[in-house]
Amino acid sequence: MAAPDAPEPNAMKKLFLLLAALLPLAGVTALVVLVAAALVAALRTLLPPDGVVEYPSWETLPHERLSPRSDTVGRRLAVLRRLAHPDAGDPETGPVSVVVASVRSVLQPQVKGLGDLEPVALKAGRTTDLEEVVRALAAAAYSRVELFEKRGEFAVRGGILDVFPPTEDYPVRIEFWGDEVEEIRYFKVADQRSLEIAEHGLWAPPCRELLLTDQVRERAAADHARHLERHPDARAWIRQAAWSVPLSWFVLVGTPSSSERV
Repeated sequence: MAAPDAPEPNAMKKLFLLLAALLPLAGVTALVVLVAAALVAALRTLLPPDGVVEYPSWETLPHERLSPRSDTVGRRLAVLRRLAHPDAGDPETGPVSVVVASVRSVLQPQVKGLGDLEPVALKAGRTTDLEEVVRALAAAAYSRVELFEKRGEFAVRGGILDVFPPTEDYPVRIEFWGDEVEEIRYFKVADQRSLEIAEHGLWAPPCRELLLTDQVRERAAADHARHLERHPDARAWIRQAAWSVPLSWFVLVGTPSSSERV
């Protein structure tokens, strides 16, 4: 039996058929706000599956004092990146025809310009410096570990770079021969067994919506000094909040210029 607030099955079927018929002709991206994210699978049977994406909401609330998971943040940023800068040569990172989102994810404030955050991208046969890739992953909020177990982590062993992007089902192993990317292949975390070649290479969106760039640090220092000048008693509150509230939530309660809808 359907939930009281769930759409009628026949009405949803008609909507999906209408979208499948009109979107290829219109050449635009549709935003579908639904209660059940599972309906994404139904749309993918009627439209090219790579063009139908889900825009998830944070699974945390401000009072929980927790940051959203890296895979949730990565999936959100991947959608925004594809909307702002689609790669026509790769269906998995190319143009989007339908974005399916819950009411909560649509209403949630977000920082302006998230679609401009560049993913760390590599393809076999290209030449790049391994240390530069490591620095780029660290700047994108990936954690360097000896042996990773979850998304948003990476490890380096000699000329081998293991990365677990938040949007992938399996991590990827990148083998370097000098400065040349020799091979990029999926593998299993449990037994380190190699799987198939990653045809689209490495495409790793950031794991945090607010990256600590030099510009962000400078702005934070200026805002901090200005607020302390106006409210000298706020120092103790800021110190306490810094230990108990995740960085991600400071974005949502910041000034209007730092927390805008896109």
